[in-house]
Amino acid sequence: MTETVDIVLEAEAWDATGLHALAERAILASLRHLHLPEDCTCTILATDDARIAVLNADFRAKEAATNVLSWPSDDLAPEKPGGQPALPEPDFPGEPPFLGDIALAWETCAREAEEAGKPLEAHVTHLIVHGLLHLLGYDHIRDEDALLMERLEVEILFKLGFPNPY
Repeated sequence: MTETVDIVLEAEAWDATGLHALAERAILASLRHLHLPEDCTCTILATDDARIAVLNADFRAKEAATNVLSWPSDDLAPEKPGGQPALPEPDFPGEPPFLGDIALAWETCAREAEEAGKPLEAHVTHLIVHGLLHLLGYDHIRDEDALLMERLEVEILFKLGFPNPY
């Protein structure tokens, strides 16, 4: 079976988390839950607050660190609020669909988990599922879309043995 995620490790603190296995599990569970092909792929940049603050400023004009960012390879978002996104397609025939890139910031993720009294594994898994849903065209700007996205996150995390993050 093809690996679903490629990890680009920029912050060594991520080394001790078993991020690759955690991400593979979260992404496969998400793809299965959504009845999507399991050969879809993405990249995760495991970085720190300084780097993600630069990315956040460059891509979202927000001058601060954040926990997760995502860059979909295709715009799959539905036009109708609360609608289903389009299905991902491969860029080349016979290739698995590449969904895009996700970035995670170590310090922010670790701090949020500690402040919420959650295991880091649970929080990071939630953020990976959240980021992947963004790659797949889900969003939380419009109320109807937010309800759908949060429901999917809760369902996927439940299947992985994690409680409702909200």
